[in-house]
Amino acid sequence: MAFAYAAFFLLVICIYKPASSQQNHSNLISLGSSISTNVQPTSWRSPSGTFAFGFYPQGSGFIVGIWLVCKPADIITWTAYRDDPPVPSNATLEFTVNGKLLLRTYSANNEAGEEKLIAKIEKSASNARMFDSGNLVLYNEHSDAIWESFNFPTDTILGGQNLYAGGELLSSASTTDFSTGRFRLKMQSDGNLVLYPVATLDIAADAYWSTDTFGSSGTHLYLNYTGELLILNKTSGIVRDVFNSYSKSESSSIIYRATLENNGIFKLYSHNFDSNGAYTTSLNDSAPESQCKVKTFCGLNSYCTMNDDQPDCRCLPGTVPVDPDQRYNGCERNYTEQLCKVAEETSSYNITDMEKMSWDDNPYFRNSMSEEDCRKSCLQDCNCAGALYESGECKKVKFPVKYARRLERDSSKVFFKVGLKSVRSIATAMKPPVVLKTSKKTVTLIFVMSVAFITCSSIAIAVSVFFISKSRVVKARMRRNIETNVSRPEEVQLSNWAYELMVARELDKLDLGEDVDLQNLEKMGNGFAVGIWMMGQPNNTVVWTANRDDEPVSINATIHLSEEGKLLLRTEQGNENLIANVSEVAASASMLDSGNFVLSNGSSVIWQSFDYPTDTILGGQNLTYPDKLVSSVSSSNHSSGRFLLAMQEDGNLVAYPNNSARQAVDAYWASNTTGDNKGLSLYLNHQGFLSMVTVSKKPVLLARSSYPCNNKTTIFRATLDADGIFRSSIKVDVSTPDEMNLPSWAYQCFAAGQLDKLVKDEDIEFESLERMVKIGLLCVQRDPTSRPCIKNVILMLEGSGDIPAPSAIAPFRSTA
Repeated sequence: MAFAYAAFFLLVICIYKPASSQQNHSNLISLGSSISTNVQPTSWRSPSGTFAFGFYPQGSGFIVGIWLVCKPADIITWTAYRDDPPVPSNATLEFTVNGKLLLRTYSANNEAGEEKLIAKIEKSASNARMFDSGNLVLYNEHSDAIWESFNFPTDTILGGQNLYAGGELLSSASTTDFSTGRFRLKMQSDGNLVLYPVATLDIAADAYWSTDTFGSSGTHLYLNYTGELLILNKTSGIVRDVFNSYSKSESSSIIYRATLENNGIFKLYSHNFDSNGAYTTSLNDSAPESQCKVKTFCGLNSYCTMNDDQPDCRCLPGTVPVDPDQRYNGCERNYTEQLCKVAEETSSYNITDMEKMSWDDNPYFRNSMSEEDCRKSCLQDCNCAGALYESGECKKVKFPVKYARRLERDSSKVFFKVGLKSVRSIATAMKPPVVLKTSKKTVTLIFVMSVAFITCSSIAIAVSVFFISKSRVVKARMRRNIETNVSRPEEVQLSNWAYELMVARELDKLDLGEDVDLQNLEKMGNGFAVGIWMMGQPNNTVVWTANRDDEPVSINATIHLSEEGKLLLRTEQGNENLIANVSEVAASASMLDSGNFVLSNGSSVIWQSFDYPTDTILGGQNLTYPDKLVSSVSSSNHSSGRFLLAMQEDGNLVAYPNNSARQAVDAYWASNTTGDNKGLSLYLNHQGFLSMVTVSKKPVLLARSSYPCNNKTTIFRATLDADGIFRSSIKVDVSTPDEMNLPSWAYQCFAAGQLDKLVKDEDIEFESLERMVKIGLLCVQRDPTSRPCIKNVILMLEGSGDIPAPSAIAPFRSTA
């Protein structure tokens, strides 16, 4: 009898124990079990009842998720199909006899509707368990875990949970809407934990908080059971202690939770439960420390300021709230855009000054000038939303302004354009009919323009030719050659576009014992690789990559030409990788204007990148047997991709899938130049002719460019793109970095009121030049819908049609 009382007493203790260990106590979900939205219970609970998995009410329906059972309100920690609409009140969640966890929905007539797998697994599960840690786990017949919710976090990680490299937390839309919100926390593969707005790149310009732990690959984020949020390395060593709890104690009655809130703040909470299920919540730590440091918190065209320790969103001058009841939704202009007529700008707009303001948006125009000139430049530029004047430099941005922010103290000044009255664009339908007079000049003009539009794949080429012939802008200049002597190596620079690529594009010459230090590079992306690109912001084109399938290196790596004559890549960890595998000793390294990187020993070239193409050949380069081109994975990932173009011994140039056996049946294209053509090589000359060249240099033409060029200012390339298509392309180069692309440079001159730079010493009527430049800029807009039709172009050229203001043009790259 005593034994029976003891057993009963132990049973009572177990029942009322507030939490259980994950290993020894679990609530089994067996095959064939199911729950429904309209029949209790609507969830499966953990042993202590701390967590539940099932249907959670949202709006007029339900979502499938896991929540922390609390009084007075539960806390969602994981959701399935979070961006799908809530399911109706007759849905079921079933763990089928086939071992699948299914969500089934039904119509109003109880007809079977959609089925969705909650856990996407290849093999069948034998059972499932909901643990007191908040983890839902599916097991196979050998009791091996084959799926768990901890591996697929949404906006929260719990005690014992990891966020691995490449993983993200995505905030919820609101406290009652658990669909994807506006912010994300990413554990990057370079070891850095970073907060970004959603729909942004993994670059420093878009980040608003980070742990600055980049350079440590193989790291992950871990929240332990004592409330410490840690970044750990591969050996579980602590790289960074991100957050700490107050107590640092492991207790079954304390639940630790790290959540990316819907306002963009990453917070660490602790929930202390008592025996009655009531709890106290403590905020242990958060980042960033101020709500106003969260980029896009206030939406577009607005900025955040603290008012009585509470964030307040205010519109920039010249804008009003999109929704006065939702200040976080951003602002819009309180005037409509008029046709850009410089003479009328001062009567339509005014400039408002603000101090202690700045923004992180990339300016479309920047130049050194006085403060008053900066103010006038923005006033006279119909694309200018505002101008930041700082350290003698004027930086103009367009609407919408994404990252405006208030500063505590700063010497910069911001000018905002404000509409003095509502300005309406003249509707095309309201214009009076235009009477055309037929003349030989008109007929000739129509014929010429029609031919130009039909025969050119892009009007941009025609406009570029116009600029070249009329403006004499392009000056033939070779910036570098192998004999160039430079007293010290130039630092490697990184463009905004190539945030995953390090390219030695400014390296003229490197002598023995010198290196290129990468410390000045901005911390961006997931690391860097060594390569060569064609300069041109922002669409720099990578043409060669060294050791392309190696892991990216950190920002602290250097390129070094050792005393032993070896070109090395030295990583932060001290590892050395050969960039050029050559048996001879190199005395110097040079970057040539042809795009060829060479190692020299005296007057002899002992190694050149042209002999080791990756996915591209340039003008003057051959592809000989047994060389091949292998496509890149994508435009930003230059490791080996899915396709290859091989120069075969029989003289045939053949394209295959990269993972194929390279048999005839695998080929999807061939030059069909087999036969007596042994020794053929693929050759791209400086005039854009792509030929199969015999040993005697007799060409077998494959393709040619129709672009008239000076071979010193035009670069041709042929690339096997990521989609497996072999394309021949062009790039126009000019004499100065600011003139690197004609349409982009022409727009900068137009926006700055410096059209005289386009014509130099020529005597040309300014109004006529301005009209032609505006028409040309309209015709090369990147968005096809923004380009005028041929009829309107003719009217504008004749002077009988209004010419709207062209939008800013990014550097342009055309494919021939």
